[in-house]
Amino acid sequence: MPTLHNEAQKGDFAPTVLMPGDPLRAKFIADTYLDHIKLVNNIRGIQGYTGEYKGKPVSVMASGMGIPSIGIYSYELFNEYDVQNIIRVGSGGMISPKLRLRSVVAGMSAYSNSNYGAQFGFKGNLGPCCSFELLEKAVAAARRMGVEMPVGPVYSTDTFYDQSEPKPASILKDLGVLCIEMEAYALYLNAARAGKNALALLSISDNVFTGESLTPQEVRETFTQMMEIALEIA
Repeated sequence: MPTLHNEAQKGDFAPTVLMPGDPLRAKFIADTYLDHIKLVNNIRGIQGYTGEYKGKPVSVMASGMGIPSIGIYSYELFNEYDVQNIIRVGSGGMISPKLRLRSVVAGMSAYSNSNYGAQFGFKGNLGPCCSFELLEKAVAAARRMGVEMPVGPVYSTDTFYDQSEPKPASILKDLGVLCIEMEAYALYLNAARAGKNALALLSISDNVFTGESLTPQEVRETFTQMMEIALEIA
């Protein structure tokens, strides 16, 4: 059963996997929220754990950074390990002026400058969406928890240090895009092709216009509202 990137055996992953980018955030989620945790993957330091949350099996595994990386891991989870739902629990840079640091957003759809979608054979511009089932549950969970969670499009970029002018964020702000991140586009396309469910929940770690940002440790350990919403719908 192991793949080139995953040493887990069939049945090691729960039907729902939470997927942060950072392996240390995966470990933080497992240690903080899950009972009876088991390390099921550690190839290349991409840690995957399975445990229980309120008696229900849940897995958490890092995706690494960027569309190619999450493209590999989400493909294998959906197609080789029978995972049904992947919830990205990541960070994003605010584009919408309505947001602030640590705001939680749900990515309803993903814009991108990536060529990842070309492999699927469609000659137009793909605009993949999340699973409505997961989105509906997440919105309801956020309301129960008293968390204001804007829902809208996000921008998945291949270029963290974007040298273009004008910057995409300046244009996308006027199109209602909430934030910039680097993974949702591939995740949503892989889910669509596999007939599975995906959702990106993102906490705002920085402001792309002002440079204001949180520390890596704060990003790893203070995005608890996002983590708890994801766990409630897992």
